[in-house]
Amino acid sequence: MNLDALSLPCFESGWVWLVGAGPGDPALLTIGALHALRQADTVVHDALVDDSILALANPDAELIYAGKRGGKPSPKQPDISARLVTLAREGRKVLRLKGGDPFLFGRGGEEALALVGAGIPFRVIPGITAAIGGLAYAGIPMTHRATATAVTFVTGHNLSGAVPDDLDWTALANGAQVLIFYMALKHIAEIVDRLIAGGARPESPAALIAHATTERQQIVETTLADAKQAAVGITPPALFVVGEVVRLRDGLDWLGAISGRVLNHDPLGHRDMRDAG
Repeated sequence: MNLDALSLPCFESGWVWLVGAGPGDPALLTIGALHALRQADTVVHDALVDDSILALANPDAELIYAGKRGGKPSPKQPDISARLVTLAREGRKVLRLKGGDPFLFGRGGEEALALVGAGIPFRVIPGITAAIGGLAYAGIPMTHRATATAVTFVTGHNLSGAVPDDLDWTALANGAQVLIFYMALKHIAEIVDRLIAGGARPESPAALIAHATTERQQIVETTLADAKQAAVGITPPALFVVGEVVRLRDGLDWLGAISGRVLNHDPLGHRDMRDAG
């Protein structure tokens, strides 16, 4: 691909680009992300950035690992931000490559503010977030006119690593048509208990999507009440989805269909929505 024909921005020395690498499949990279990978001389990347994506980087670029994984020794966020500043001040073209989208549970906002405070120029290139890519590859639409017109994204843990205590769990349980939890495996039992205690139906359709859009993708359909048991044996990163849209996978599992699964044209048992105007 001749990216030069697209008049893409020049990656200048002393700049930091905060770029979303998408959920894993390199086919989901944006053109802007690919351009950044080819131009950068330094790539500071997260643990969730797939090796197949790093392989697209400028062969002369230095790759610096800055991943955080629960329960394992990880660099502290202030240290990562400080390193970005130092690298930029050395006159490098610094690509901060983050899984998914840098501004959705990716701490990109924290890093960008650190750059602002240090007077470092930066650019943001959004990425396909895990919820969008993961649910699409699982055959679960986030919205559908027959069952869901709103989506709620929730983090599975707060700054301290615990389940967020500043959420209105009753409102989530009763007012959210589709709930998508990021980084929820560690606290799946408590999340399920809080939702049910808040009024969510235990039989609500749910799904766990691990290693979304990669060759290791694993999808388990379950119910809210059974999600704790369904999560056994699943390794992070994983999304936890709750809502009637999960039932649509019976008709929209396009990856399964490639392997021979017979799809159900009416998984919700509703009339054809084309008649709804």
